[in-house]
Amino acid sequence: MAEEETGTQSSSFHLGEGMDPEGFAGPSEKVVQPLTAEALSAFQAAQEKAGVIYISRIPPGMRPTKVRYIMSEYGEVGRVYLQQEDPKRAYLRRKYTSTKKAHYTEGWVEFKDKKVARSVAEMLNAQPIGGKKGTRWRDDVWTMKYLPKFKWNMLTEQIAHEAAVHTAQLRVELSQSRREQREYLKNVELARVLDKRAERKRKSDPDGSADMANKHPPKVQKNEPDDSRRERPPKEKTNKKKLPEIVDPSADRQLDSVLHSIF
Repeated sequence: MAEEETGTQSSSFHLGEGMDPEGFAGPSEKVVQPLTAEALSAFQAAQEKAGVIYISRIPPGMRPTKVRYIMSEYGEVGRVYLQQEDPKRAYLRRKYTSTKKAHYTEGWVEFKDKKVARSVAEMLNAQPIGGKKGTRWRDDVWTMKYLPKFKWNMLTEQIAHEAAVHTAQLRVELSQSRREQREYLKNVELARVLDKRAERKRKSDPDGSADMANKHPPKVQKNEPDDSRRERPPKEKTNKKKLPEIVDPSADRQLDSVLHSIF
């Protein structure tokens, strides 16, 4: 009964941006009018006094109301938030296993007193959950750690930042997917046009003679000029002058003396 009551109380509590309502369990709070200065100072003092512990492993199947119920046995608990497992992993688990309920991987528990939060984290860390004999999580072990100087508003800001980053990544992936889809459709349309053009060409020229002509064009012979018809350049005339003969009289006399000696 105590678990069901805590679960109904969490429905009206305002959650931070990006926080999953199914992973939250906390007291019912409704602000009907602005806080006065005294109420604001009291709220700030309560926030300063509170402490948060981080649970790095949540037993499979344990819900936020159960975590709040167990932690309430050690001190006054403020708010509890558990982070669900990755959606892809949850989908595969629901598809291939018989467990259909949500699983949580990590969580945060706020105690009204930071001293109590520190002592609870040191006492329960790496210890079995315990409980009555035959309970589901009796022998299961969870791990937790006290977070010094960590407040609940830091958690909401962190979750909101992670949600914004995740949204930005999805936006980039969707934009890239649309761009790739447009490119794919463009290539499909281009292939269709080319196929249609090739089909028209095959119908207009079934023998493929045009293709053969395009592949082997006739050789064009170059008109080379005939060597015999070429005009030879005129020979240049060289003006050679004949030198006058020089008669040597001594040579004639020698010739006459030789003839006289013979005859």
